[in-house]
Amino acid sequence: MSKARLRRLAWILPLLLVALVGSGWLLADHLTPAASGAPSWTLPASGPATPLDREAAPLLTAHPGQTGVLWLSDGLDAFAARSAISQRAGRSLDVMYYIWKDDIPGHLLADQLYQAAQRGVRVRLLLDDLNAHGLDPHMLAIAAHPNIDVRLYNPIRNRGGFWRLLEMLQRVFSINQRMHNKAWIADNQVAIIGGRNIGAEYFNARDDVNFRDLDLMLLGPAVNQASTIFDQYWNSQAVVPIDALNPQSQAELDRLLLRLERESRLSQAAPYLARVRQRITLPAVRQSHRLQWSASIAVVADPPLKHRNSPRQDWLVTRIIANLGSAAERMQLISPYFVPGQDGNQALIAMRRQGIAIELVTNSLGATDVAAVHSGWKRYRQPLVEAGVQVFELKRRGRRAGIAVPFGSSAASLHTKAYLVDGRRGFVGSFNLDPRSATVNTEMGVVFDDPVLGQRLQQEFAWLAASDRSYRLGLDQQGRLQWRDGDGHLHAHEPDTRWWLRGWVWLLGLLPIESQL
Repeated sequence: MSKARLRRLAWILPLLLVALVGSGWLLADHLTPAASGAPSWTLPASGPATPLDREAAPLLTAHPGQTGVLWLSDGLDAFAARSAISQRAGRSLDVMYYIWKDDIPGHLLADQLYQAAQRGVRVRLLLDDLNAHGLDPHMLAIAAHPNIDVRLYNPIRNRGGFWRLLEMLQRVFSINQRMHNKAWIADNQVAIIGGRNIGAEYFNARDDVNFRDLDLMLLGPAVNQASTIFDQYWNSQAVVPIDALNPQSQAELDRLLLRLERESRLSQAAPYLARVRQRITLPAVRQSHRLQWSASIAVVADPPLKHRNSPRQDWLVTRIIANLGSAAERMQLISPYFVPGQDGNQALIAMRRQGIAIELVTNSLGATDVAAVHSGWKRYRQPLVEAGVQVFELKRRGRRAGIAVPFGSSAASLHTKAYLVDGRRGFVGSFNLDPRSATVNTEMGVVFDDPVLGQRLQQEFAWLAASDRSYRLGLDQQGRLQWRDGDGHLHAHEPDTRWWLRGWVWLLGLLPIESQL
């Protein structure tokens, strides 16, 4: 090839790429698949009472106007709770998730949806499409059931190969906007809201990770709010039925059912099924003594079209900033990814100088699954410690390789996302304290204003910050960061890491990527 032709290609190829991406930026709303699904809404409680209706009724009568909360920090309990309410559902299951893994617990919970549909329960399953790639055969198989409808948030119309890659390049800006919400709602009576996706690491059944997450199971009026949010997403212009992108197959459904039946007999499934047998009735009823009741509970979320026509005052981040800014005495923050930004960091330092106690638990570099996010956290860490913020970083534990990657494997030690202000105003949900949750993804969670619930969240914070689980950061005599271990040992650099990983994080910190972290 001549030099002249190479020079022309050197100009033409970048121009073509700019034109491709530019067309996606200008025409993103017109390039996305049309929302072709028929509208549907939460089913009213009519006809014969379902098992969940009957079991919830006496508790709701005893606590009028209040919502009961069951804390699900144990992974197997969180799995069993989803299974138990699905088995007791008699009317509807509305389920929405950012990630649904193609693994044993993912298959077992998919089977719960299928078994409910077989009983006549209407099932609506909403998944973020970016992480659903590769699951099409399974989800299409489930969607072949007449009582199951599967839809995808912000989907890619080309499901594989070169054309999928080309579409991702063209729509790089719009594809970046994802649905990070998590909810499992049964009969509009019980809802599980929190930080967990569906997969083995989220339910503590893998022996190669040390994982901590948190869900809240709700019983009462706040469940109606969760159902309203689900309906808004389900019927939004950002959501497309999966069968509009791929054809359904009854044969594929038959193959999937055979696979699910075989997997239920595998040893890997035993811990999940054993815990389900222990919790086979509604956990909120069988364990009613563990329920905490409050009239100051609400389920909140970003609007589904957050980036198109929703004013910023309707975004969840606006409410969270206002809540955190109202602290008068104490603030406790739990976030796997903590990237406050320059303004947020200065606000925290100013509050600390006003005498407000601030404590933070996040992942250490050795524990995180996204090194790029740690590079963002790293630049804000020392000023916070110097200002007197109590910073704890969760340790890497378990038999992991210790390799953090730029875009994540979701195998971090800490996945809980929560905060508590002045011991009573709190949040538990999907919202990380970082730019991506604030301005890019949609998020969802539970807010409360209750000292009893606040005390329970304080216990969760104390468990995470304990010296056998977390390093406490401080400064040496030269003003450099150091990590204090539970036995008093001091580390002069990021514990449980090697030089190449620390170097990689330093290099990532030079890139202008903070808005995407």
